[in-house]
Amino acid sequence: MSPLDLSRTARPADAPAIDLLGVRVTSLNLDAAVARISDAIARGSKGYVCACGAHGLVDSQHMPELRAAYNGAFLVAPDGMPLVWELRRRGHRDAGRVYGPDLMLAMFARGYRHVLYGSTQETLDKLEARLRARYPQARIVDAISPPFRALSAVEEAAMVDRINAARADIVWVGLGAPKQEMWMARMHDRLDAPILVGVGAAFDFHAGNTRQAPGWMQRSGLEWLFRLGAEPRRLWRRYVRVVPGYLWLLALQRSGLRRFPDPGTNPHA
Repeated sequence: MSPLDLSRTARPADAPAIDLLGVRVTSLNLDAAVARISDAIARGSKGYVCACGAHGLVDSQHMPELRAAYNGAFLVAPDGMPLVWELRRRGHRDAGRVYGPDLMLAMFARGYRHVLYGSTQETLDKLEARLRARYPQARIVDAISPPFRALSAVEEAAMVDRINAARADIVWVGLGAPKQEMWMARMHDRLDAPILVGVGAAFDFHAGNTRQAPGWMQRSGLEWLFRLGAEPRRLWRRYVRVVPGYLWLLALQRSGLRRFPDPGTNPHA
């Protein structure tokens, strides 16, 4: 697709958004996200979806390539309650959490052809078995565990050919943030699948490797505390940085004491 050929580009024209710390965050809830992704698939449009939380917004402050990946997305869905609260505060009363694992199950419930990309082969085997048992109407046409290193140009071209040969409607990318966002931004024009969705830890959750936070903790914005308690040695540095960092940056934006990079015009609008 040439830079000027937008005929197959996913267009969230009816999806309002806010500028949150320099990232264009779409006003969505789960039902709206499912409807927009389904519409893009039906029209044969192309784009990628980022499930964004406070962690991604904080990281984007010192990673211009991550911020660019977010702002080039078809949808930047509010994956964390702090983003939902800010959307509602700015007048988007229907905004709700678009939790990556829930979005994945909702799209599998609609059928479609799916490729799973990321994680280990053991996790993919468990994930595929569970999804096939729960959603027999959906087709998992490939499950790929890429090497835990950068691919060579030859390997990358072979991976593109393999994914395209599967003729998927959706490619689920479970590489972890921010790797998956930048991978989707770089690769979506080379892939034939209409939609790519980055879902982070959803592969481990649905494979049964990792417990999810109770619903009340998710709704209260306390999922981070549950995950910290489950994996303190791995996650404590992240949350010590992210939680106060997000609150401080948000205060600066609200007060006007700091100007954040302009997210620009949505290339899919």
